[in-house]
Amino acid sequence: MTQPEPGTVVVTDAGNGHYTQRVSTTAHEFLADEPVSAGGDDAGPTPYDLLLSSLGTCTAMTLRMYADRKGIPLIRTEVRLRHDRVHARDCEHCETEAGLLSRITREIAFEGDLDDEQRAKLLEIADKCPVHRTLSREIVIETRTA
Repeated sequence: MTQPEPGTVVVTDAGNGHYTQRVSTTAHEFLADEPVSAGGDDAGPTPYDLLLSSLGTCTAMTLRMYADRKGIPLIRTEVRLRHDRVHARDCEHCETEAGLLSRITREIAFEGDLDDEQRAKLLEIADKCPVHRTLSREIVIETRTA
């Protein structure tokens, strides 16, 4: 198989395991899978692990870029994420009023000699990472045969 062009991810059955998938990008390749409890072989992160890691890495990278550009003494960022589902009626800031909604909880810890104003600004910037913006907007997924 040839490597995908930049900006394209190719997912194929890995040929081993029930749900194991090979994920290929232009320069990287890794496995994704389901845990044993869901019938997989736990050969890699789950699809939701990958979704959360996309948001987490984008958040941390965006914060690093901003801190470097503004001279903020940020040493390290830890982003902890969790996905669950909640009843729409329990969500005070949601447009949807019925059924279940996906909810991602993101906790960010900063290491460095930061004042309260810097911490507040970094939290504000976290919501501006490109993946956060993508997940927060309407998404259209077009599916067709190759």
